[in-house]
Order: sequence, then C-alpha cells, then structure tokens
Amino acid sequence: MLAENFRNVFPELKAQEEQVARVIEGEEQAFLNTLENGLRRFETLEVTQNTIKGEDAFEMYDTFGFPIDLTRLIAQERGYEVDDAGFEKALQAQKARSRSATVKAYGDWAALHEGEVEFVGYDHLAVAGARVLKYRTVTIKKTEQYQIVLDRTPFYAQSGGQAGDTGVLWFGDERIAVLDTLKENDLIIHVVDKFPHHLDAPVRADVDASKRQATSSNHSAVHLMHAALHHILGAHALQKGQDVDDQRLRFDFSHFQKVSDEELLHIEQMVNQKIRENIPLEEQRNLPIDEAKKAGAMMLFGEKYGDAVRMITFDASFSRELCGGTHVSATGEIGLFKIIAESAVAAGIRRIEAVTAEHAEAYLRQELHELAEIRAIFKNAPNTIKQVINLQEENKSLRKEIEKLQASQAGALKDDLKKQFQMVQGYHFLAVRVPVTDGAALKNLAYQLENEVGNALIVFAALVSGKPQVMVIASKELTETKGIHAGNMVRELAKAIDGGGGGQPFFATAGGKNEAGLDEVVELAKKMVG
Repeated sequence: MLAENFRNVFPELKAQEEQVARVIEGEEQAFLNTLENGLRRFETLEVTQNTIKGEDAFEMYDTFGFPIDLTRLIAQERGYEVDDAGFEKALQAQKARSRSATVKAYGDWAALHEGEVEFVGYDHLAVAGARVLKYRTVTIKKTEQYQIVLDRTPFYAQSGGQAGDTGVLWFGDERIAVLDTLKENDLIIHVVDKFPHHLDAPVRADVDASKRQATSSNHSAVHLMHAALHHILGAHALQKGQDVDDQRLRFDFSHFQKVSDEELLHIEQMVNQKIRENIPLEEQRNLPIDEAKKAGAMMLFGEKYGDAVRMITFDASFSRELCGGTHVSATGEIGLFKIIAESAVAAGIRRIEAVTAEHAEAYLRQELHELAEIRAIFKNAPNTIKQVINLQEENKSLRKEIEKLQASQAGALKDDLKKQFQMVQGYHFLAVRVPVTDGAALKNLAYQLENEVGNALIVFAALVSGKPQVMVIASKELTETKGIHAGNMVRELAKAIDGGGGGQPFFATAGGKNEAGLDEVVELAKKMVG
C-alpha cells in the first residue's frame, strides 16, 4: 500500500524506473571504486611511531571520501593510531581557506529614488532616460566592486544558467562599463568598474549587442539540442543544469551511459537541420501556467513555476519550453552548431559542450588547420587515415621488439641476481641496486626472483623514470614467522633518498628525490637484517 501511494505521489519515478535503477547501480560501483582506491592509498601512508599523521587522515577524508571513523577502524586493525588533533587542524584549515575564497562584504544600499525595476531587454538593447534607484559597494577579497540598480534596463541578469549581459551605462558624457549583470530577488544589478560622478543624471543603458547575440544563439541552440536529445536518446534525457554565455554552451542531462559517437553525430545533425530550416521564434509572455501545460510545454521536475510563465517555441512539434532567457528571432541566426565534448559529471548525469556561430566556425577552422599539418607531415600522401594507422602499427611492432629485448636483458639480470642471494637468519636475502628504469619491469623482476628462490627478502634500489625508488618484497612465510613487514622497512629505507612510501607486509615501494642515496639504501638494508 505504501509503495503504491509513493508511486501515485511521484509518478516521475515510475516513468523513469530503469533510469533510477541504472543510477543506483552506477553509484554503487563508483563507491566500490572509491573504496578500492582509498584502501590502496591507505597502504602507502607513512606511519611514524605507529601513528598516521593527521594530514594523511584528512587526505583520506577529503580526496577518497573516507570518514575519519573508517580511517580509525582500518588503522586499529593494523595496530596503528590516528593523529586526531592533526586531522582536526587540517579540516579547520580547509574550512578557513574555503571561507576566505568566498568572503564578500556587502555595503548597505543607498537609495536615491523609490520604484520598481522594469526589464525591457527582450525587445530593446538600449534605453535612454533611466534613473538610478539605488547603489552599493561590495568588497570581495579586499577588492571593491560597485553595483547599480536602474528603474528601467535592457540588461539581462544572470539567471537560469545564462550569463548576464555586459555593456555600457552613460551618465551624460561619462562612460561606465558594465562588467556583469546579476539578479537579487526582484532587483537587476549592474556590476560596474566605478561609480559615476553624477548618480542623479539621466542614464542611457547600452547592452553589448554582439555578445548578447552570441549568448542568445547558444541559448536557443540549447533548446534545439534538448529536443534532439529526447528524439534520439529518449524522454528521460531531461535537463539537469546548463551554463550558457557568448563563448560556448554547456548542458547537463540525465542519461545512464556514455552518449555514443553515432548518437552525438545524429544529435548534431538534427540541430543543424533545424538551424537550416530557419524556424521563427514563437514567444508567449505572461501565459497562464495551465495553458502552457495544455500546449505541451516541457516542464522540469522540481522546478518552481509561477501562475504566469514565458513559453518559447521553435516549431510546436519539436521544441516548446518554459524559459526566461534571451533567444534568436529565428534559428537561422545560430548559423552552425558543433559538439566539442561529451562527458560524465555525476552518476546518471552526462554533459555536452558545444559552440555555435562564429565560435563553431573558428573551431572547425582550427581542426582543419591541424589536419592540414598532419597531412603535411605525411607529405600530403593520399588517405591520411591509413598513413596514421600504418604508423601506429609500426610503433606497436617496435614496442614489442623493445619489450622482447628488455625481457631478454631482464632474464640475464635475473640469473645474475640469483647468484647474489645470501642466507641470513634462515632465509634468502638480497639487497642490490639494479639498472632497471621501468617500474613495472622492476616489480616483475622482484616477484620472479621471490617465486624462484623462495623464502626470500629482496630489496631493490633503482632509478625509475629518472627518480630514485626503493622496492621491498618478502615471502609470505617471512611475514608470518619472522615478523618482517615490507611497508615498515621501506619507510625507513626511503629516508636515505629523501622520500617516503609504504605498503603491505609482503610488498612495498617508496620514491624520493636524492639519487645519491640509492647506494646507502643497499647498505642500510643489510644493516637492518643483521
């Protein structure tokens, strides 16, 4: 009964049952991946006097999402303690950094006139004879910013994911640049670079027309793309956020998997087809919400709408949405639509980034320029794609030859190293500096030696990818019968190369800065085992 009532109250959940299930599955997998990565990082934490440093515990919390209680529990299982005071200090330091990064000091509004703010920017990009209602100073990170409110303005305020207008306010002959336009309750706030000398003078407000046009092109393209997503991916592909300015558009939407290259191509083609059709804008303002619903306007779940809304239509059978942003008068003004990226932003949420008009043209021009340079490298030979594939195959073949050569050298090195083992306290011991520069090859060599020799403790010092590295591997029986712990051992050895590291009882690595200390690592390891 409860489940049935729940479905009746939230019918959207039933309609998107498959999407919800996929999102939950994705969240579970993401958590397991985070847990695995965090546990792997935990094994490399530096432990001093059986205590995990507070800043390391904070890293587990901040980077890997490990609550401090979970870090304490894992530490206790390994016989460690956590520096709680250090963790709290690191936590408070981060909070302080966050507060300082966003700290704003708002001055009081100074009122010059009473009145309401009228926005005329849907119809006009300039107005004359406006007057200042109020103004104030805002201090952001010790830098002063000035804000002005007019009784009439063509400037669109940042809202609904669309960037605010920029332009100029003229106080007589005095030019005041508008850096941004913000919205605060019913106020449209012009952010300016300085206060005018005569605030009581009549104001002419001029919006940057080219920037407005570019922003409107991107916003209208978002509507077309939103509709295309529904046609190609399904009705579940609903808007979850957008960020639109004069440079590009960014659109987040619900979808349970990566959008394929083929799907992206179809989306792009559909939007460009609608652009070529030059569909005129149909705009209805102050439309009763019930009439908008009857007209089939797209409404977003969780969005709050008033009794009267603004409905934007580009072909009633294709795109009809409620929207307060600015738009082109016909889709042909958009010129060209080009998707430049698709990515994941959260579980079940994808993001498409695209450009339009002149920016789309510039993007394609750059892509063609790079293609021309690639062709020039191949001396403009026909079928550039085939030339690149051949080059990749040749590179792959050469890599295999190199791997064979390295394997042969490693085999010879391994045979030589097997002769250098010494018996110490009943087990085989080897501490040596080896001429291996690849980390994976070094690890493979160590495991092969341990497997073939058995009952062994191996310490390698090497210069891997130009950086000093220490590797310790111990047979399982040694960790159980002799109490040998590779992680603890490598932390001590790493001091010789001015580094740090850690790991499990049977395998551990450490990196450092001091190449000259590699020979000292070998001598120190010999002293540690007696």
